[in-house]
Amino acid sequence: MTNNNNLICDLETGMCGVSEDDEMQVIDFNQKSKSIDLYYVTDPICSHCWALEPVLRRFVEQYGHYVNFHTTMGGLLEKWTGFADVSNGISSPSDVAGHWREVGEHSRMPIDGTLWFENPIQSSYPPSRVFKVIQQQNEDLANIFLRRTREAVFVFNQNIAEKSVLFEIVNHLGLDGEKVLKKAELPIGQQLLTEDFALASQLGVRGFPTIIMLNEENKGVKIVGSRTLDSYIAGLKQVLSLDELQPKQQPALLSLLEKEKLLFSKEVEVMYDIEQKDINKFVDKELSSTAYDAKEILGETYFVNK
Repeated sequence: MTNNNNLICDLETGMCGVSEDDEMQVIDFNQKSKSIDLYYVTDPICSHCWALEPVLRRFVEQYGHYVNFHTTMGGLLEKWTGFADVSNGISSPSDVAGHWREVGEHSRMPIDGTLWFENPIQSSYPPSRVFKVIQQQNEDLANIFLRRTREAVFVFNQNIAEKSVLFEIVNHLGLDGEKVLKKAELPIGQQLLTEDFALASQLGVRGFPTIIMLNEENKGVKIVGSRTLDSYIAGLKQVLSLDELQPKQQPALLSLLEKEKLLFSKEVEVMYDIEQKDINKFVDKELSSTAYDAKEILGETYFVNK
C-alpha cells in the first residue's frame, strides 16, 4: 500500500496519511478467527508511530494478554521519483524535516530530521523488507529490530535505507546481518512485504499508525492515528464486550530498561504516570546508579541500560 501523501503528519489527528473523520470506527469482517487479533499497521519512518511508542508499550505490557499482536508493514514511501505534493508542502525529501520536527516537539519523542537535508531516505521499503524476513524467524526480534531502526532514524539521524546501517542493527540483534539482508533483497523479501500491503488494504488502512482489533466473530474496532492509552483500552473493551479489564501490573523500571535497553523520559513518564518534573527523582528511587546512564539529546533525557 504505497501513498507518498502518508508523509504528511497531522498533529491534531495524530497520524501520517489520509485523515479519517472518526478516531474510532466499528468494523465487521466476515472471515473467522479463533481469538482476538490486534493488527498494528505501521512503517519504519512513520513519525506518529514513533510518537505512539510510549502509549503502545504500556498498552502491550498491561493488556497484551488479551490479544494476539501482529505488526504489519504499510509501505509509507516506495520512492521519490515523480512525486510532488505541492498543495501539502512536500515536493522533495527536505520538505519532510519540518513535519518531523513538529511531531517530535509535540510528542516529546525526540526527532532530529536533518538527514532529510543531508542524506535523505529514498524508500522505507529496505528496512520494511528486513523486518519481514526477521519476523518470519522471530516476531519478538522483528519488533526489537523495528524499535532500533526508529531510534537510528529519528533520534540518531541515520539513514535506515542504507545497507551498512541495517547490517549493524541486525548484527546487534545477534543475527547474521549479511544473511538477513541478502534474503531481504531476494524476491521473497518483496513478496512478504506485498502480502502485508494486501492485508493492510483489506483492513481498510489508509494511514499510519492504525490499530485494528478483531474478536472471534471478526467484528472489532479500527483506531487511527496516535491516540491516548484510554482510547486503546476503550477499543479493547468494545471488542471484548466487557465493562472492565484486568490489566497486569506495570513491570519494574529495572526489568523494563533491561529489556528495552534505551528508554526516553516520555516513555518512563507514560508507563508509570510520572510528571516530567519528577522523572529524575523517580528514576533515582527505582534504579541504582550502576544500572543505567542518563543522557540527553535534542532537549530530552534518555536512560540507557549499562
